[in-house]
Amino acid sequence: MVTHSPSSCGSTCLAALSSVQGQNLVTDDIFVVEGEMATISCRVRNNDDSVIQLLNPNRQTIYFRDVRPLKDGRFQLVNFSDNELRVSLSNVSLSDEGRYVCQLYTDPPQEAYANITVLVPPGTPILDQPEDMVSEGNETELTCTAMGSKPAASIRWLKGDEELQGESVMEQTYDHMFTVTSRLSLTVTREDDGVPVICIVDHPAVKDLQAQIVLEVQYKPEVKIIVEFPEGLTREGENLELTCRAKGKPEPQQINWVKLDDDVPPNAVITGTDLLIENLNKSYNGTYRCVAANSVGESYDDYILYVYDALTTTSLPTTTSTILPEIVTLPASLVFSDSRAGEGVPQKMDHAVVGGVVAVVVFAMLCLLIVLGRYFARHKGTYFTHEAKGADDAADADTAIINAEGGHNNSDEKKEYYI
Repeated sequence: MVTHSPSSCGSTCLAALSSVQGQNLVTDDIFVVEGEMATISCRVRNNDDSVIQLLNPNRQTIYFRDVRPLKDGRFQLVNFSDNELRVSLSNVSLSDEGRYVCQLYTDPPQEAYANITVLVPPGTPILDQPEDMVSEGNETELTCTAMGSKPAASIRWLKGDEELQGESVMEQTYDHMFTVTSRLSLTVTREDDGVPVICIVDHPAVKDLQAQIVLEVQYKPEVKIIVEFPEGLTREGENLELTCRAKGKPEPQQINWVKLDDDVPPNAVITGTDLLIENLNKSYNGTYRCVAANSVGESYDDYILYVYDALTTTSLPTTTSTILPEIVTLPASLVFSDSRAGEGVPQKMDHAVVGGVVAVVVFAMLCLLIVLGRYFARHKGTYFTHEAKGADDAADADTAIINAEGGHNNSDEKKEYYI
């Protein structure tokens, strides 16, 4: 074998070497979904009419220039030129996976490698829940399985708008396929009833692959007592009407009214969920309870009844100078309590009655001030005497002193004037 170095073959060898190094053979890796089409492109820059061919992973020639020696009709010539050999492979299967070779006949030959990766999407995910109905406070486990994928899929969970984390297990089968199973444990509440739980499968070969289940949660009744009448305080002689509202799953089968530590008044009328007590009196005071039950359990709500005195009217005593209007007398206290279920005794005030009392008191005080003013005006006076009259008539100071001193002896001439 004879070899030549650039120094021994002169300018001819240098030109040939420069030409080979100037040619650049490139190709790309390919990801293709099973059953679809893959396209392999062998590209040459600055080609000097060198031959391009494509080999399969077993180094069998698929195409030599534009000729197909390999008898596989799935390979088709897409483009052939001095700068590119492009071949398509239809209906790709897992057996087509591997490294394909683009080869350029130069001295020395150049090779570039295109790796074909076949993606196999998983089947429809299987979402399973052991029980159809769960009671509140209990735990349930959901299982989502994505089978027969390549590469392995990943699984996410959504409960409503909240993303949850499950525990995943991956298994590889004999044909290099993967099965992924994810388990999600939930402790459910009544708020979870009717909420969708979604299993989302992520895989490069497929989008929007998911399965959904709607939670069915049983819970004991929620009970609330509503006061239909009266709107304000409960007073003697009036009626009281209460309604018991109960919601549960399943719906409550039984609703009862009871009075704690005593019997319900004999004139109380119970109609379904309503309790009516007529002609209230203070002996009816106490706690009234509505109890509702279903297959999960029972719940109740309480209403504390406190009966106040009935409103009465009376007149204040009148005077000779002023007549006062009648006013409404108040009970012993102006602070009232509202008998609401489960709420102690909150305080209220009858503002209309208090306002009336204040107005009457102000009016009475004004009348008193007028009477006192007139009385003091009549008994107020100014006093003038004539004790210094002699001094006024004297011709000089000495005579005035004598007359003034002598004036005390004339007591019978002293007078008073009342104005």
